Amino acid sequence: MSLFAAAAQCLAATTVESKIRLSHETAAAFAAGRLELADRDGLIDPIGMPGRPSRPLLVEPRGLPKRGLGTSEGRAAFIHSIAHIEFNAIDLAWDAVYRFRHMPPEYYADWVRCADDEARHFTMLQQRLAAFGHAYGDFDAHNGLWEMAMKTADDVLVRMALVPRVLEARGLDVTPAMITKLRSLQDDTTADILEVILREEVAHVAAGSRWFRFACEQRGVEPRSTFEQLLRDYARSALFGPFNLEARAQAGFDEQELAALKALI
Repeated sequence: MSLFAAAAQCLAATTVESKIRLSHETAAAFAAGRLELADRDGLIDPIGMPGRPSRPLLVEPRGLPKRGLGTSEGRAAFIHSIAHIEFNAIDLAWDAVYRFRHMPPEYYADWVRCADDEARHFTMLQQRLAAFGHAYGDFDAHNGLWEMAMKTADDVLVRMALVPRVLEARGLDVTPAMITKLRSLQDDTTADILEVILREEVAHVAAGSRWFRFACEQRGVEPRSTFEQLLRDYARSALFGPFNLEARAQAGFDEQELAALKALI
C-alpha cells in the first residue's frame, strides 16, 4: 500500500479506537519500510471533515463554558479540551501526509512521526480523563484547528506556516503556566502528561518551521516577510503574549522572529 492510501484510512476512521490503532499501525509500517511513496500523482480528495466520533458536539468557541481548575469537573473539562486538540492534531498530521504529495521523503517521516506522537498524547489524556470519571466526548468542543486546515488545504507553504507555526506553537506558550497551576493544585499526574506533550510538541513545531522554509526556498520567496503576510491574511489575532521564547527558539523561530514576538509582549 502507498503511504498516501494508508494516511487516507487514518483520516477516515470514525471511532477513537480505530483512529488511534490505525495511526500507530501506519507509523510502524512506514518506519519498517512497508509503505511506499507511490501514487504521488493520484487523485487527492478535496478536504472536508475527517472521520470523527459522534461526540463531542462541536460548537463556536464562545459557546464553551469557562470552568476553573479548582473543581474535579473543571479539571476534567480542561483535560478534555487538551485531548480534543491532540485528537485534531492526529488528523492534521495525516492530512499533511495525504494532501501534499511532492515533498522529500524526510517530510513524510516527520509528519508520520508526529501523527504517532499525537495519538500517544491523546491516549495519555484519555486515560487521565477516565480517572475523573469522564470519557472523550463528554464535553463540547470547537473546530478551530480543523477549520484552519481547510483554509490551508491548497498550499503546503501556507499549511506549514499557519498550523504548526501559529496554532500549534500557541501550545508552547500556554502549557508552562498550565503545568505550574496543576502542580499548585497537587495534580502532578496531569502536569507530568503535559510536560511530555510540551517537550514533544517542540519537535512538531520545528518540523513546521523546517518545511515552511523549504517551501519558501523552493519558490524563491523570503520566509520572514512571507510569514508576516500570511499572518495578516489568515491569522491577524492569533499572535499574542505571553510567548515561550525558549521553546519557540528550539522550534525553529529565528532571532528576528523572536525579537518581533518580544515587541508584542
